[in-house]
Amino acid sequence: MSKKLLISACLLGQKVRYDGRDNMQNHPRLQAMIKAGNVVSICPEVAGKLSIPRAPAEIEPGKTAADVLLGSAKVITINGDDVTAEFLAGAQKTLLLAKEHNIKVAILKARSPSCGSLQVYDGTFSKKLLTGMGITAALLTQNGILVFDETQIDDALNAL
Repeated sequence: MSKKLLISACLLGQKVRYDGRDNMQNHPRLQAMIKAGNVVSICPEVAGKLSIPRAPAEIEPGKTAADVLLGSAKVITINGDDVTAEFLAGAQKTLLLAKEHNIKVAILKARSPSCGSLQVYDGTFSKKLLTGMGITAALLTQNGILVFDETQIDDALNAL
């Protein structure tokens, strides 16, 4: 049985980003994995029942994804709406999908409040980045799944 890779749907060309666009990746090794049927995709935010398009959202200032997972922080849209429940639901569905397919490696969208694995926005909607993870990336990492972003496709595939 081949090892499967979990990947953000937007990186496969699905128009599921908050702005209704995608971040299609044409990496040759990744394309080979897709053709072989060894890729499982999900958009945690859509899985959590958020719309396309949707208002940009960030983890509240001074807090982390770990705080959100512990219930001590929120995910807020630029309009001030609390979308924490949707982000948590999407993260849980993503973890269940990964477990169902025995996935150990994921490639998720960089800088996303769900999927960012190295950096996320600071919660002020000023485009300022800080070191940290999104909610889904943090939950997967807490459950032993290696999380990479689209700048690390070779590293992710090597980790398989």
